[in-house]
Amino acid sequence: MDITLGQVVYSKGGRDAGRKFIIFDIIDESYVLLVDGDLRRIDKPKKKKLKHLELTNDVIVTLSERIKNKLKVTNSDIRKALAEFESKEHDT
Repeated sequence: MDITLGQVVYSKGGRDAGRKFIIFDIIDESYVLLVDGDLRRIDKPKKKKLKHLELTNDVIVTLSERIKNKLKVTNSDIRKALAEFESKEHDT
């Protein structure tokens, strides 16, 4: 499984099933930390197993670079990026 910071994923199980997240940190080969800027904010990311996620091939490059370079990323940045992603997804 090829995962990267800033990648868009969907939750497959739990009370957040079907919800869209961005990978904020990779803990190990089984777990990642997820944020959506709304219910799961940067200060309290969701720890989730990779097997409970539906991975997409979409990476939000601007967020990915900022996360990798340890630059400030706000919850607002994440919400905007996910909203833009969703609007592009509906256009295709």
